[in-house]
Amino acid sequence: MEKQNYFKLLSDINVKGLAEKKGNFNYLSWANAWALVKEIHPTTQRVVYESEHTGLNYFTDGKTAYVKVGVVINKIEHIDFLPIMDFRNKSIPVDKITSMHTNTAIQRSTAKCIAMHGLGIAIYKGEDLVNIATPTQDEPEKVEKFILKVGDENWGKVMSWIASNKKLGLEELVKRLGTKYKITQVVKKELSKNV
Repeated sequence: MEKQNYFKLLSDINVKGLAEKKGNFNYLSWANAWALVKEIHPTTQRVVYESEHTGLNYFTDGKTAYVKVGVVINKIEHIDFLPIMDFRNKSIPVDKITSMHTNTAIQRSTAKCIAMHGLGIAIYKGEDLVNIATPTQDEPEKVEKFILKVGDENWGKVMSWIASNKKLGLEELVKRLGTKYKITQVVKKELSKNV
């Protein structure tokens, strides 16, 4: 008999009712993720890596810092590297980092590691690009729209997403971007140059 795929079993768990919202992103809190995964795989272990140079539980390039966390399930470790960020998801200068910032990054990284094993991964799909999912009929749009400007801080992410999804065509791309952004004619013209 073939051994069951633990990733599939974990990814099939519906965590929609446990998802929380931060800004425009949904997430599964580390506490909910940890409780669920420990119920199913009680031997799950977390590893918080420390810098061999500083002994601290984060790593730095002298300007900013990141944490390194691993979660081991079924003798398989998935490791996540997460920048230490503020509430706007911007890296914090290393001289401004507090123990609370580091703790928050470790917990967020733990939840992401658990997602790499499958639990809650649906929540994270596409997070690293742009959160532009089209609302379903059951979920009316509740996202505050931001004005997208050529060259602003989101422009690079949008252009990367456009490059990956050119096959959808300009109108569909604009429609999907419109779920998050207010699209002006200037922006639409600029987007058309890249489709």
